[in-house]
Amino acid sequence: MGGRPTSEQLNLAEHALADWEVVTDAVSVALGAKGLRTTDELRRAMEDMPADEYLALSYYERWARGTEQLLVEKGVLTRDEIDRKMAELEPTWEVS
Repeated sequence: MGGRPTSEQLNLAEHALADWEVVTDAVSVALGAKGLRTTDELRRAMEDMPADEYLALSYYERWARGTEQLLVEKGVLTRDEIDRKMAELEPTWEVS
């Protein structure tokens, strides 16, 4: 889906990243440094999402979802392990 033609103007304004966006980026960099994901793998995981899901997610939400998919595919974590940890963290990050 990336690089798809659109008539919408790009928003080039700088904006502050939310804490979870910074963490998402840091996790992605750390996984890359450990050899657990490549840029091409992450891109594939994001572009394999159903179009409606991909379009509904923000930039870093796509990164997080793609990273989750790769970790499950590679057997590093299970979806249940990820869901349990997310439930544990929800009160901390005030997200659901």
